[in-house]
Amino acid sequence: MARSYDIAVIAGDGTGPEVIREGLKVVRAAAGRFGFGIRTKEYDFGGERYLRTGETLPDGAVDELRGFKAIYLGAIGHPGVKPGILEKGILLRLRFELDQYVNLRPVKLYPGVETPLRGKGPEDIDFVVVRENTEDVYTGIGGFLKKGTPDEVALQEMIYTRKGVERCVRYAFGLARARKRKKLTFCGKTNVLTFAHDLWQRVFDEVAADYPDVEMEYTHVDATCMWMVKSPEVFDVIVTTNMFGDIITDLGAMIQGGMGIAAGANINPAGTSMFEPIGGSAPKYAGKNVINPLASICAGGMMLDFLGEKEAGRAVEAAVMRVVSTKVKSLSAGKMGFGTDEVGSMVAGFVQGG
Repeated sequence: MARSYDIAVIAGDGTGPEVIREGLKVVRAAAGRFGFGIRTKEYDFGGERYLRTGETLPDGAVDELRGFKAIYLGAIGHPGVKPGILEKGILLRLRFELDQYVNLRPVKLYPGVETPLRGKGPEDIDFVVVRENTEDVYTGIGGFLKKGTPDEVALQEMIYTRKGVERCVRYAFGLARARKRKKLTFCGKTNVLTFAHDLWQRVFDEVAADYPDVEMEYTHVDATCMWMVKSPEVFDVIVTTNMFGDIITDLGAMIQGGMGIAAGANINPAGTSMFEPIGGSAPKYAGKNVINPLASICAGGMMLDFLGEKEAGRAVEAAVMRVVSTKVKSLSAGKMGFGTDEVGSMVAGFVQGG
């Protein structure tokens, strides 16, 4: 019997349904070429459902999603919903309850894509950020005292556990070992966060003993940002905390050409993982067939790799590289020279044709 995979699809808000449509077009083209099946089930979680029902995720939704190996997400964010409601109620809840403890962000400049870094090319920008994904200030532990008064106090706790840190660091070491350069950088702020990041540093050093073939280094987060701009070629794999990772991965997206090409994954190596473009829902472009679907397509390629279809994942990336180097004029919405559907069809065609 041919192998087959069940995928939950959350197209979400704004341009999410458009980019997911093109991503699935490419994923199915890869399935056809490499001989496996894709079955999808769609969920309407997002802003429209929230405005209609008042719920972000209905009862039983997380348990149902646990039955899938992968979730393919378009975008979450609606102009009619107060910021934070959908992000916490859908994105963070899924990451936490499905224990997706690694946020994986490749930062790779493709040939033909412009970077704002003068003199840098694809040979200089090719690294991966491993961001811890279920701890830090994102746990929401904190509160207010005397809110709304001149004496107001706001607290939000930075929480780390040894278990949470170690499993993330160990994942990063394993990833670094599998790459050609075999180098891992811990990005932190040990000179100021002398308790929280002392735990990170100690765990990093302890785990390193199991990976003697991996070169290791430490860089403060502010220095990391400077080196990402000045000399991105010094990085291979970076492991960092939830908050710092949230910041430096957006910088990474810019140096690889922008949000239009940046994809990411929320990984539970033993459970359900979620794959998504990094950019937002871009509601002003919704329904106009002008949004760039390449980040969503790249996320689909990452999903195939996670499912074990590594050859198919490589074929998707190769097809994206052909499109950006020979076809599209720009990665910006409305400036590609092609419609959203045309870009998806070109990538799918290259995948099918090899």
